[in-house]
Amino acid sequence: QVKLVESGGGSVQAGGSLRLSCAASGRTISNYNMAWFRQAPGKEREFVAAIARRGTTTYYADSVKGRFTISRNNAKNTGYLQMNSLKPEDTAVYYCAARVNVGLGVRQHEYDYWGQGTQVTVSS
Repeated sequence: QVKLVESGGGSVQAGGSLRLSCAASGRTISNYNMAWFRQAPGKEREFVAAIARRGTTTYYADSVKGRFTISRNNAKNTGYLQMNSLKPEDTAVYYCAARVNVGLGVRQHEYDYWGQGTQVTVSS
């Protein structure tokens, strides 16, 4: 079992930046592909970004491409999401997820482990 704990959320003005962290415990995350999803009030959870086990391959939703950067430090068993040029529409609860199978999934059901989420609020 892998336990994931997100941190780094908060409130920021439009144009600002935040860095989310996802600390893993129980197993080494180098065995898992990782991703970030988000869920805004009244909306379904949506894919944000994914990163392969070694960090060599990443994939982003069009809505965040060029503004967000996903990364990982396997030695620290931690994943990250750097969010720049934040917009009010980025307001959501952000979730970290881990996937056992090979490949970068973009759907919720493709991920095996989830964190509790961290709130990000962007004001205009």
